[in-house]
Amino acid sequence: MSWQQSRYPGELREKIAVIHEGIDTEAIKPDPRAWVELNGQRLHAGDEVVTYVARNLEPYRGFHTFMRSLPQLQALRPAAKVIIVGGDEVSYGRRLPEGQTYRQRYSAEVQGQVDWGRVFFVGRLPYAEYLSVLQISAVHVYLTYPFVLSWSMLEAMAAGCLLIASDTAPVKEVIEDGKNGLLTDFFDHDRLARKVAQVLGNLDLYKPLCIQARQTIVQRYDLNTVCLPKLLDRLKHGAWD
Repeated sequence: MSWQQSRYPGELREKIAVIHEGIDTEAIKPDPRAWVELNGQRLHAGDEVVTYVARNLEPYRGFHTFMRSLPQLQALRPAAKVIIVGGDEVSYGRRLPEGQTYRQRYSAEVQGQVDWGRVFFVGRLPYAEYLSVLQISAVHVYLTYPFVLSWSMLEAMAAGCLLIASDTAPVKEVIEDGKNGLLTDFFDHDRLARKVAQVLGNLDLYKPLCIQARQTIVQRYDLNTVCLPKLLDRLKHGAWD
């Protein structure tokens, strides 16, 4: 991504071509018939479902902020269900003492304030099940430090999710606030809860953002029509000779 390119020294930056690996928008797309079953509950596209996805649940991806938003979110939207996808290892940043996980730490912080019957920790999922989670999402939350942007954010947009994402540099390269998603302060869990609740209460109003989110990915990051042709052209013309 261009933000990553900008981190290199000037003499190297001008030699770097920014070509994303590409998103298969034919495989990743909205599906109004999508559903998932969790703990005996079947959730469908159109239900009041909030999703959060990370390879691992850790502060680099704003897991602490998301967890701290849950008490207020549940108070504002008592019917909302929350699906959290991700493992308990650490991909980036500081590791906790052996035997401890960030999920344990931040679950303990909000213990007694959250109805865990409406929160589903599903770990890492097979790809098809992960896509179904995105396809039933009413609001998808993506938070990150100024760091490498996750594939999951672009895939969520391709699936037609309503994105509420952190107002951080790599995110703003893709999401324009109010046009193809909504931005919020990375650390402000109260504001995050209010934004999610506001969207859940007015889903029809925000539907154009979902449509534009997918269009952004199709136009700028589609595997077959944008990214692969760029890469092949780069190879054909010997750019790395």
